[in-house]
Amino acid sequence: MPKTIQRTQTGVRLETSLLKVLKGLAEYTDLSLGDLLEGIVLHSFEGKAPFSKETQSVIAQLKTVYNCELTAADSHQLQEA
Repeated sequence: MPKTIQRTQTGVRLETSLLKVLKGLAEYTDLSLGDLLEGIVLHSFEGKAPFSKETQSVIAQLKTVYNCELTAADSHQLQEA
């Protein structure tokens, strides 16, 4: 049975190409962007990988399409222009 929750609208700022990849992935998985992000976070909180190998392949394609060159190594080191 699904859990009943309360959601809050937020004004999160994300790097542009990363956001485009996330939106493309949400479309591919037929999820809203919010649902996709919730799933990523919940998996991460439990130390689980949020994506299958197939989905990781789609992510790689989307990163190429949207020229997203960011990696985990860039985390917490980004500066706005």
